[in-house]
Amino acid sequence: MIFKLVGDGRPYPDHGLTHREWAQIPPRQVRLDSLITTKAMLDLHSLLAADSTFYGDLFPHVVQWQGDLYLEDGLHRALRAALHQRSILHARVLELPN
Repeated sequence: MIFKLVGDGRPYPDHGLTHREWAQIPPRQVRLDSLITTKAMLDLHSLLAADSTFYGDLFPHVVQWQGDLYLEDGLHRALRAALHQRSILHARVLELPN
């Protein structure tokens, strides 16, 4: 199993963070098997592209809400890590109040 669950949508309230505000959150290690995805579909072209992280944040965005970790952005990077047999991912984690 790669992820804890494969979700489709964001069950947590809108946080309204901008890319600049996400960049202020220091990355930390997160286990892939503790993540719940917020996207059920992915584009293989993006997954396999050599420059897939060129235009975005180098670190995936994770929202911690009600004790769960939701992978909001970075599904392709997380899958790439899994394909390289890594169980841990460095991500920016936003902790939302319950």
